[in-house]
Amino acid sequence: MDALTTALKVAASGLEAQSQRVRVVSENLANAQSTGNTSGAEPYQRKTITFASTLDRVSGGSFAQVSDIGRDSSAYPVEFLPGHEAADDKGYVKMPNVNVLVEMADMREANRSYEANLQVVKQARELISMTIDLMRNQ
Repeated sequence: MDALTTALKVAASGLEAQSQRVRVVSENLANAQSTGNTSGAEPYQRKTITFASTLDRVSGGSFAQVSDIGRDSSAYPVEFLPGHEAADDKGYVKMPNVNVLVEMADMREANRSYEANLQVVKQARELISMTIDLMRNQ
């Protein structure tokens, strides 16, 4: 396997991993205010994503992949909302353990990583095209 094909495959694995990361972050943001439906019920629990790197011995490429989509076990913040359907007997509601600022920063980082991988794909395709053109002109 040649270096340009390996670069394409490595970048494609990065695109897929970052795409899944964006989906997880989007779900967290969409549920940042999702409380339980009954008194004392658990709210939405923030999802986390973990990546792993696998080495392809044939090509020598290191490919990114999602190794786990888990749950954040941090404590739920509580708010005093006595009229809420999920309020306990003291009027407190468990809120999701989603920090919108953290999620937005994560989204921005995922977007930049996705764009970097996309740029690698574009460059590799351009180099392959140039190589084909050079071979035709000989």
